[in-house]
Amino acid sequence: MRIAILEDDPDQLSHLVRTMEQLFTVGETTVACTAFTDGAALQQVLRRESFDLLVLDWNVPGLEGLELLKWLRTWQRDLVPVLMLSSRTSEQDVVQALNFGADDYIVKPFRPLELRARVQRLMARRSPVAQSDRERFGRWEFDRLTQNVLIHPVPPDSAPPERHALTDREFKLVLVLFQHMGGVVSRAHLLESAGYSSEELPSRTLDSHIYRLRSKLGLEAERGLSLRTVYGRGYRLEATRQEEP
Repeated sequence: MRIAILEDDPDQLSHLVRTMEQLFTVGETTVACTAFTDGAALQQVLRRESFDLLVLDWNVPGLEGLELLKWLRTWQRDLVPVLMLSSRTSEQDVVQALNFGADDYIVKPFRPLELRARVQRLMARRSPVAQSDRERFGRWEFDRLTQNVLIHPVPPDSAPPERHALTDREFKLVLVLFQHMGGVVSRAHLLESAGYSSEELPSRTLDSHIYRLRSKLGLEAERGLSLRTVYGRGYRLEATRQEEP
């Protein structure tokens, strides 16, 4: 899980990074926190990179967390979950942040268990139906144990679902695309999710994976999906019919 944290207090920042990594690194799920102390610096990164979660302080140098949130929702149209973590406690501040697109708001100092519960709730929104080893998005079901993708027919029960066996990296790649349905997922984000380290990000490897996934799963408009290249950033998977995820 990729998390970007905006916090200008060094002690608070290190405490938050350490807490997030301890709370959410479980089994095969690892957490990579990228820390920022300046809102403008994070804005520049968000022009080309994607994350699974943003944790934003309000009062920071460069560009305030609230202004960054407004830009993200208005101009980038990015639906990434955003948690505001601020010392501003007034009801007006909380309402303003929520109205500008924050998904949740926590007042400092945070309580670790409450933070975990709120983050888990936000991340669950990316999985409309999740059952331990399975995750389902409309007709598309992901079986983590077998690394198979099942495509259920319409109407339900009219025929057995299609079953497609994927490699480990293919499975992780396409699952991230479905979890970020409608949003842009950066090339580095996709490759890291597939298990490549930051030192080995071959330029054509991702394109080869995407080509094979399109072919294996039929990620085309005829199936109600569109997988598009976003120049300079990465890929976007979108639903083209209402009955799709």
